[in-house]
Amino acid sequence: MGHICIGIMAHVDAGKTTLSEGMLYLSGAVRRLGRVDHGDAFLDTDVQERERGITIFSKQAELTWGDTSFTLLDTPGHVDFSAEMERVLGVLDCAVLVISGADGVQAHTRTLWKLLARHQIPTFLFVNKMDLAGADRDALLAQLQDKLDGGCLDFSAGLEPILEDLASSDEELLDKYLEWGEVTWEDAAALVARRLVFPCFFGSALKLEGVEALLDGLSRYVPAPEHPADFGARVFKIARDGADRLTYVKVTGGSLKVRTLLGEEKVNQIRIYSGARYQTVDEAPAGTVCALTGLTKTRPGDVFGAEPPAAGPELEPVLTYQVVLPPGCDVHATLRDLRQLEEEDPQLRVVWSEALGEIHLQLMGEVQLEVLTRLIRERFGTEVTFGAGSIVYRETITGPVEGVGHFEPLRHYAEVHLLLEPGPRGSGLRFSSACPTDQLDLNWQRLVLTHLMEKEHRGVLTGSPITDMKIALVAGRAHVKHTEGGDFRQATYRAVRQGLMQADNLLLEPHYDFTLELPPDCVGRAMNDLQTMGGSVEGPEQEGELSVLTGHAPVAGLRDYWREVTAYTRGRGRLSCALRGYEPCASQEEVVSRLAYDPERDVDNPPDSVFCSHGAGVTVKWYEVRDHMHVDSGLRLGTEPLPPEPAAPSGGERQYRGGSLEQDKELLAVFERTYGKVERETAFQPQRKPARTSLDEGKYTIREQNTGPEYLLVDGYNIIFAWDELTALARQDMPAARGALEDILSNYQGFRRCVVILVFDAYKVKGNPGSVEKKNNIYVVYTREAETADAYIEKATYDLGRDHRVRVATSDALEQMIILGHGALRLSARAFKAEVEQAQGEISALVAKLNRRNIGDRKLRHTAKIIEKK
Repeated sequence: MGHICIGIMAHVDAGKTTLSEGMLYLSGAVRRLGRVDHGDAFLDTDVQERERGITIFSKQAELTWGDTSFTLLDTPGHVDFSAEMERVLGVLDCAVLVISGADGVQAHTRTLWKLLARHQIPTFLFVNKMDLAGADRDALLAQLQDKLDGGCLDFSAGLEPILEDLASSDEELLDKYLEWGEVTWEDAAALVARRLVFPCFFGSALKLEGVEALLDGLSRYVPAPEHPADFGARVFKIARDGADRLTYVKVTGGSLKVRTLLGEEKVNQIRIYSGARYQTVDEAPAGTVCALTGLTKTRPGDVFGAEPPAAGPELEPVLTYQVVLPPGCDVHATLRDLRQLEEEDPQLRVVWSEALGEIHLQLMGEVQLEVLTRLIRERFGTEVTFGAGSIVYRETITGPVEGVGHFEPLRHYAEVHLLLEPGPRGSGLRFSSACPTDQLDLNWQRLVLTHLMEKEHRGVLTGSPITDMKIALVAGRAHVKHTEGGDFRQATYRAVRQGLMQADNLLLEPHYDFTLELPPDCVGRAMNDLQTMGGSVEGPEQEGELSVLTGHAPVAGLRDYWREVTAYTRGRGRLSCALRGYEPCASQEEVVSRLAYDPERDVDNPPDSVFCSHGAGVTVKWYEVRDHMHVDSGLRLGTEPLPPEPAAPSGGERQYRGGSLEQDKELLAVFERTYGKVERETAFQPQRKPARTSLDEGKYTIREQNTGPEYLLVDGYNIIFAWDELTALARQDMPAARGALEDILSNYQGFRRCVVILVFDAYKVKGNPGSVEKKNNIYVVYTREAETADAYIEKATYDLGRDHRVRVATSDALEQMIILGHGALRLSARAFKAEVEQAQGEISALVAKLNRRNIGDRKLRHTAKIIEKK
């Protein structure tokens, strides 16, 4: 019997829990059909859930339909509890997205759809409440295909009516259909698993209409997943049942037994819950969702065994409230209690202000706040209230900047240079190293990256956390005797702050996507309100008697706007919101002035550095640090002047790094015979504008270069032994590995249009004169006797780098930028592989696009044939 874990999710009031009840009832898992409005639903086990008629906490139930057993996870639909829903996504085999036939696709529906796409979860759709007046199946299906995905197909009547639509979803299946005229249910299941098709079912969960068809579809079109033999498990929830702390996990491989050691703790019990009841088992096989007791240090997102690390959450809290305690209440005891709630819900952020002696909570909305107030009272016996809420802002930068941090009190030493760059909106913080290991040892580099990741860094506008930035270590220095780990912590923190103090900073505020339904005569008022609060409005569109406005606007304006909508529409308007993410704050100056944050007075986040002078540590202000720093990273941002060229020696002859002048002339002659004339700059040519290059995007001045063909020199054997697949091939057949690398680079060159020179060592071959051969569209070089590939590449970069952009791919452990000779960018084997894979992906996407066009043409031809036969 196969086992599948399915999640039920929806926007609020779509009938999600009612559908879950119907599935449990029809499968025989419960004997009586519960109802949300009667307060007796099997999965609404919490008192507040029964009173409010909404799901607050995700619930588990077990059922069997035919030859398939299901673990059903019912998730919250209200936007304030979206984080509870998001944590469940990582353990699902498939999802059922419930949509109200009366409301259609809402803003929160689109948020759920994006999350399901991000996690690549096969998805079914159940359009509920089709028994209500005005529910139009054809119109709703068209809306699903328009607003969600064109692969939304009506499976209610089986496959026969949709055979052509299924076949056109995949080229191979279309070929099969054109030849044999059939599409099997196994074919349909494969399309569902690849998220090319999304089965849609229509009905009324309250009347059990369409529920049986949905269960049939789930058991037929969702293949049971295959699990690895090695043990793996993922934690997705922490809860409490009386005095027991429960760690909810899904076993993703192997099996889990009682008394197994996970981390430093043993599993005491394995419980499989169904509603409020549970049964204990001694062993949980792969695919099981269960609750473990005996673990006290687990957190949602933890993984065990062979399970890969979990992705970070997409949703973040947007509001912050001060916790107001009753007189005589122990603030530290309350803080401990709130930490317990925080571990159950990681998106509930408990912030302790040591300076003010205050506790602040960051959360999603006011409904969550009301639930939390009662939960604190019932669980801990504390009657707390909350101050006026405020917005959780974020900060980022608009342009690149180099931050320098130096920490050198007596007998301590560390200097760190960081490149801070703006990242795409919603990307968060990304850290990397581009520092040569001959400048800063690998262990120190790892320590710097650890310090970057361990702290929530504050911006300099309002003291809000920074986001949407790429931070790369580009230079640093340690002392052989005096450097300790804590020195790099101080230098790293100060480098971030010093960079932010120099940067153009941008304040971000959270936005909601909204759908506003209201009478046509209220549209003008609504559009004026939304635009005044800094929103972006689309529409209006007419749906029946109501007009519909969509768009996005700041949370600060929309959080209480529903009250105004109710008032000016006389109860006929409805506002639906879903968290969009962070956008630039339209009232930045006003917010910064109101919060009055002074970054130079923030003693926990100093931007200044500490240097040693006359045997004592001296604080140097952030704007003077560059005048005292000990390391030059080589970065030249914006219009900063280039370093002077080395002076020519007396006699008018310039000294060359690669060797003697005669050797370099010989090398130049070889290159010109092979690649064509290389024009050299003379002293009489006008100075060119500095070329802008970067670690990855081409932005920063390294040296002057002409525009023209880019040269890529690849150290062949280094790359072969740095890429696992080539290494494995080389162990069996070295010529085959060389040929495979040549093929890869040929494809890469054809897409990137650069000049590729692949260099192999042949320096041990006696009497070898060396060779240069053009294979396909790349040059393959074998070095001569006594000349290594490194020496050849260094000389080549000198000659080519004078007038061309040159990059060198070789196998350093970390991505790093090194000036080779006169101006080349060094690319690690790992970074180069990522570039190659990206190019291959773009090539595949282009081919797929062309194939889709061909499929469309073939489908038209097929339709014409059918018409002709008829």
